[in-house]
Amino acid sequence: MKRKFGDRANWRRITRRGFACRYMESREFSGYITLYTIYGLKEPLWKSYGRHTYRIADKGYSWLQYYPKDSHYIVTAMFDERQNIIQWYIDTCKVQGVTDQGVPWFDDLYLDVVVLWNGEVFLLDEDELEEALERGDISDSDYNLAWNTARRIMQSIDAHAFPFFTLSLKHRSELFHHGEFRRKF
Repeated sequence: MKRKFGDRANWRRITRRGFACRYMESREFSGYITLYTIYGLKEPLWKSYGRHTYRIADKGYSWLQYYPKDSHYIVTAMFDERQNIIQWYIDTCKVQGVTDQGVPWFDDLYLDVVVLWNGEVFLLDEDELEEALERGDISDSDYNLAWNTARRIMQSIDAHAFPFFTLSLKHRSELFHHGEFRRKF
């Protein structure tokens, strides 16, 4: 199981970045929100889903990431340089926390849900989850947690009840200015 950090400090593709993090407690959302802004990189990052290929990391792009309190998933809303949404990437996780330096992290459970800007939904990395179980990297209960979490997320998306689509669009425009959190939060 991999531990992933919100500041992506070890991401070698990125040569210059911005990182902002805040804890939020409101009626809409409780947990950490981070903004990772790409100012310089060696080469753009492209991902293919179905028949289409999308650029998800390039100069001026930003990733707004949610660490919902007491949940087993992390939501990353990826925006282009004009702040248009590209996709939402939802990682299943065993546990999440925060470093002594205030950087949120999570232990990835392999299974992911991607929702593209046009509404297409993809379930990813089932094979990685199966392999992790076979290798003994995760337990049966971790395996079941990943599947149950992914199913609940997809049911919520199908029922138009997954709040992070509208929440991320609202927060990207209201809470951030030039890659940093606005002063009044």
